[in-house]
Amino acid sequence: MKVVRRELHISTAGEVDVVDITSMVEKAVKDSGIRNGLVTVFIPGATGAITTIEFEPNLVQDFKDILEKLVPKTGHYRHPVNGHSHLRASILGPSLSVPVADGNLILGTWQQIVFVELDVRPRSRRLIVQIIGE
Repeated sequence: MKVVRRELHISTAGEVDVVDITSMVEKAVKDSGIRNGLVTVFIPGATGAITTIEFEPNLVQDFKDILEKLVPKTGHYRHPVNGHSHLRASILGPSLSVPVADGNLILGTWQQIVFVELDVRPRSRRLIVQIIGE
């Protein structure tokens, strides 16, 4: 079994920026030479998240709207400045694993991998991609 680790670097526009990283993850898998296994994408940070969504503008806006309803920016939080950012990230989660078969990600037809910036300002982010398999 082979394990390959890569880093992806992205810049975000700030709070609730949703960035499609599918092609970056696909490239990391292709470059790894692993044909069958599992890829995990992880954000080492407390105010970012990784998930999947159909990356379509109206659905992305609906996603942003529901985050605001679930954990409003203007709520009363004991953690000053960006407590809502930390809570949103905790709900969504810092990682995602996707099966790899024949060198390809196994994703649904309309499913993309996205990074969600939840901090209150633009950020430069480092994502860890680890591919395990043969």
